[in-house]
Amino acid sequence: MVPSTKERPLPCWDRIGAKAPSPISALLCLTLLEWTCRPGSQVTPGPGLACLPGNTGPLCSILVGRFGCRVTVMLGGALASLGMVASSFCHTLSQLYLTAGFITGLGMCFSFQSSITVLGFYFSRHRALANALASVGVSLGITLWPLLSRYLLENLGWRGTFLIFGGVLLHCCVCGAILRPVATSTAPETKEGPPPPSKTSAPGCLAACGAAIQRHLAFDILRHNAGYRVFTLGVMWMILGFPLPHVFLVPYATRHGVDEHKAALLISIIGFSNIFLRPVAGLLAGRRDFAGHRKYLFSLAALLNGLTNLMCAASADFRVLVVYCLVYSVSMSGIGALLFQVLMDIVPMDRFSSALGLFTILESISILTSPPLAGLLLDTTNNFSYVFYMSSFFLISAALFMGGSFCVLQKKERQGRPAEAEGAITEVASEGGLTVEDSRGSEKQLYTEITYVTSV
Repeated sequence: MVPSTKERPLPCWDRIGAKAPSPISALLCLTLLEWTCRPGSQVTPGPGLACLPGNTGPLCSILVGRFGCRVTVMLGGALASLGMVASSFCHTLSQLYLTAGFITGLGMCFSFQSSITVLGFYFSRHRALANALASVGVSLGITLWPLLSRYLLENLGWRGTFLIFGGVLLHCCVCGAILRPVATSTAPETKEGPPPPSKTSAPGCLAACGAAIQRHLAFDILRHNAGYRVFTLGVMWMILGFPLPHVFLVPYATRHGVDEHKAALLISIIGFSNIFLRPVAGLLAGRRDFAGHRKYLFSLAALLNGLTNLMCAASADFRVLVVYCLVYSVSMSGIGALLFQVLMDIVPMDRFSSALGLFTILESISILTSPPLAGLLLDTTNNFSYVFYMSSFFLISAALFMGGSFCVLQKKERQGRPAEAEGAITEVASEGGLTVEDSRGSEKQLYTEITYVTSV
């Protein structure tokens, strides 16, 4: 029996943030708005606690290294389902934050990050296409999940909807069970006995803890891998503007007289278009001609995404917004298909899980920061156009930063290769040759010593 939907209303807040980068956030946002918004109140969407578990990326990296991707996906599915089922019995907003926000978000983080990791180990030749096809699920969620959430809320209420979603998320355990186990590390394990006791055990323990933290948080990769550093900082800056159209597009359209159902259809247009555009983007990125230029394609997609938002800020007519959604879907499909593929190209696969953990931590910080900043800007100016200008600024500047930095790094790499080759030739020649002075006596030349074998 589904619990009654007529519950005692909770204390109302004037402003609340409930936007999170997951399908569950749609239901969480609707439920929180139903609880906390009274007629006439102004609501500014923002990030919720469901994106806080993105900071648990290193914990997921440890679980993947210790138990493998299969067990981690199943554990994440169980936690996500448990959080949804527990949410149906909540009576306070803080309880809903804990269950639907933290527990479900933690489980989805485990399932998502370990699935991306195992995908990189499964594919090497068609990895770009595999990443694009896997990201189609996000597009399906954007298209179908809001419609399903609205239907279930109207017929079963929010408690019954949470129960249904708990059963849906439990299928992540089934998906994790059919994953083929893979070796997530190339380093062989040594079966040596315990080391002898040392008098300086405390410094050794601290050093071991520091090494473990560096290994799982990928601070060593961030410090020594310039490509990873550029990409991570660029994506952090890009995320400050990338999710804003998803949050403010529907309110922007309704503010300018567009019907609510038509305005909600705009998000479905973006999701439906990405279902077909992401595989196409994966096919193009997987071609040999683009194998060494995927990071530039990603920067180009971010640049196009930022320029597209200027179109949305120019006019709020429904036909213009439909064209905007179609063009926006093209750039969004490129970003979604190449985001993790570029990370796999930059970082070795044996350290990808750790690098992805640090990457998700920094990305979640931007996700938590972006919508409140945009909401503050909207409250100050009372003009949605400035929000889209803000989104364009972050996306365009991030694209230029990543593209220019990658060009500089590639130029330095090309200049370093001849120097390394010349040094290797000089070393080989010095080992098997003679060094003599020329006729001027100022410069030294290398002459290879040749030995002829006449008899054995």
